[in-house]
Amino acid sequence: MSESLCLRLDLRRQDFGLSVRLELPGRGISALFGPSGSGKTTLLRCVAGLEPQARGLVRIGSETWQDDATGLRLPTWRRDLGYVFQEASLFDHLDVRRNLEFGLRRSGRTGGPAALAAAIELLGIGHLLPRSPAQLSGGERQRVAIARALATQPRLLLLDEPLSALDPARRREIMPWLERMRDELSLPMLYVTHSADEVTRLADQLVVLEGGQVRAAGPVVELLSAIDHPVLAGEEAGMLVQARVAERDAAWHLIRAEFDGGSLWVRDNGLPLGQPLRLRVLARDVSLALREPLQSSIQNHLRARVESIADGEHPSQALVRLRCGQACLLARVTQRAVNALRLAPQTEVWVQVKSVAVIE
Repeated sequence: MSESLCLRLDLRRQDFGLSVRLELPGRGISALFGPSGSGKTTLLRCVAGLEPQARGLVRIGSETWQDDATGLRLPTWRRDLGYVFQEASLFDHLDVRRNLEFGLRRSGRTGGPAALAAAIELLGIGHLLPRSPAQLSGGERQRVAIARALATQPRLLLLDEPLSALDPARRREIMPWLERMRDELSLPMLYVTHSADEVTRLADQLVVLEGGQVRAAGPVVELLSAIDHPVLAGEEAGMLVQARVAERDAAWHLIRAEFDGGSLWVRDNGLPLGQPLRLRVLARDVSLALREPLQSSIQNHLRARVESIADGEHPSQALVRLRCGQACLLARVTQRAVNALRLAPQTEVWVQVKSVAVIE
């Protein structure tokens, strides 16, 4: 990948060490996920050149920002990046328009006004331009902060838990704009989060950090299907399914989301036919049977094959990975059920999906 983001970074402190080797795609959202203290924000600061003791390599495409093997280390102001923090830092004495223009003047980039206009349109903040920051909701402030970062035309956008300071309603407000950025912008974004919901809804790639080390990295759909060392455990364990809207049942306010391996009826959110969408199916909402269930309130039934079985978090539980065509699902069942149904790799089963979340 000629436009990939290459990171080879080491940082040693008295009480913490970071050691990262990553090759990430040159566009889309790569989520940095893990518990507090795992090194997510520290990695972002290293990429930005804000950690003087960090050694290694930072390269995006053919542009190298740091290479300690050759003595190259660009200061932060020369690294072509935008940085969005947890709290949007806007000047209270300037309205939104002048906040954005101030950031544009500081960047000094040619084509800035056009880039700013595009960012305003992308994030839907044109109607906010005359307002003061005090008149904005938390979600609106963050959209302005992101637009300010994009107006500088960065090669890389860093987002450090941009939703963590928002209440649930404001998070729901800003999520569609972040999805639009992911889908329409041709630049890589490193997105720090400890929210499973943000990972499943926004991420293309997932980097799981633990104790300053990369525990796992790869496409989000692949990593979420791992059951030997699950990324999301407990009530959050589940899978993403890439689907499209194939049919609408207006009488019952449902749509049929089709994927390679079957389809699922879900709530109609007004998406047009043919629209791609992501479905999140939690392992706790999947049950298994050896024969097709009949006359059940659970409407979604799929044929599947058991791929593997792993122990659950509790000795009574098991996590079953299932293959439905090209899609994978996870089921959390009891060890007693595994024994009673004689489940094993290659066993053909019927899958019942009690609930499906449309997250895009």
